[in-house]
Amino acid sequence: MTPVNLRIRGLSKSFGGVRALDGVDLTVPMGQVHALLGHNGAGKSTLIKCLGGALTPDAGTIEIGGTPHTRLTPRASIDAGVAIIFQSLSVVDTLTVTENIFLGQEWTRYGRIDRRAQEEVAAGLLERVAATCSPRQRVGELPMGQRQLVEIAKALSRSASVLVLDEPTAALSTAESDALAERVEDLRTQGLAIVYVTHLLAEVERLADEVTVLRDGRVTHHSAVAGKTRRELVEAIAGRPTEEPSASTRVPGPPRLTVDALRGPGFGPVSLTVGEGERVALFGLTGSGRTRILETLYGRRRAADGTVRVGGRPVAPVRPADALGAGIALVPADRRRQALFPVLGAQDNVLLPSVRNFARLGARSLAAERRVFTALAEAVALRPARPRLPAAAFSGGNQQKLVLGRWINDARHPDVLLLDEPTQGVDVGARQEIYHVVSSLAAERGTAVLFASSDPEEVVALADRCLIVAAGRVVNELSGTGLTEQALLSAVHHAGPRAATAVTEPAEGTP
Repeated sequence: MTPVNLRIRGLSKSFGGVRALDGVDLTVPMGQVHALLGHNGAGKSTLIKCLGGALTPDAGTIEIGGTPHTRLTPRASIDAGVAIIFQSLSVVDTLTVTENIFLGQEWTRYGRIDRRAQEEVAAGLLERVAATCSPRQRVGELPMGQRQLVEIAKALSRSASVLVLDEPTAALSTAESDALAERVEDLRTQGLAIVYVTHLLAEVERLADEVTVLRDGRVTHHSAVAGKTRRELVEAIAGRPTEEPSASTRVPGPPRLTVDALRGPGFGPVSLTVGEGERVALFGLTGSGRTRILETLYGRRRAADGTVRVGGRPVAPVRPADALGAGIALVPADRRRQALFPVLGAQDNVLLPSVRNFARLGARSLAAERRVFTALAEAVALRPARPRLPAAAFSGGNQQKLVLGRWINDARHPDVLLLDEPTQGVDVGARQEIYHVVSSLAAERGTAVLFASSDPEEVVALADRCLIVAAGRVVNELSGTGLTEQALLSAVHHAGPRAATAVTEPAEGTP
């Protein structure tokens, strides 16, 4: 019988009157990858914090290597053999790889740190996780994938038997994600019990042996991954049946957005149209210019040449206010830094740009604002629908609904809605809700939707047409039955040498 490295029984945790965990059971044997899935706010983070000693559960036990614990401190968790690699890495950029691995557990000899011995051990640990960096390199000089491997090497230096990976590929490139997947498979063979938290079902299918789904703090699904379809997993997370995406048969209306030979830093010339009620995707690799195109249309970047028309009217946005005045709105990819006001309540986040629309004799009409917010919260399935709750207290998916709601409430009717990575960092259930909101907006209001995405599954689910972007140019178009994940990936990886040399001013930083 395979030894069990981690067994959680009846774990419960409440915050005030809100039950974050409600009798959760989870068992992870040695050498197993166990996927932990669920909505943002389902209880995954609370479970991890209890396991890591950051929170004390109200009830239940955490058994690690056969030893039960009713409460853990961070130090006790580490000593018991638990290592948690959070999405925000804890490495110190100014220290070397070796110094990071041994931080807080330095080896000394005659009162001095034994750097040579530490470097020898660090080299062995790096080899164990197939890292290519040197023990003497500073971590700040390493790419994100190598930094993550340093974190894992640090965990192995403490003889971890349970490894928790929290959204490990969120900030990684495709190549780095593939390399990490190989390391996870290696660590499984080395006998670790791995809890893998992700929103990406492709990773679950590739890596996980078993899957547990949390919803509202309870385990609502547990099964082996083998034999489960992606649709079944989505339905387990969402808690309701889902419809398979089908090829769009929508006939777009007259052009709502027309872009002709638009050029800007890192892209161009770009020409495209989006019809009334049409949803068009920009799909490309990192650095392709997707984000720059959207930001130029919104006035965050200055266009060098070209024309833009909204409903036949020429517009030349040099700042966001110009774009908004012309009927163009943008939901940026980085909602926390570029869109949300974290300390303000949900209602203010949604309606601050529109308060003048409700004002009477120069004073805000709070009653009117509340009515609009209540209607919006119901339309986008905002959870919880609490107008005064600070935006920072909402899950990622609900934060995205707040930002999206800013432009689709009863006081705002943009002609063109630009979305940059519309469901980045959003769980599967909230993702489906956002797709429904965007699709309804296009169908019922005739809004032209232009969105940039690096997720082929998202493009297939949401787009009527897809424009392939490479080196700042539109190089291909897919639609109808030709719009599949396989076709998208093939098109973006075979854009051709012309596209690769089309832009003389390379895109940097943003996609």
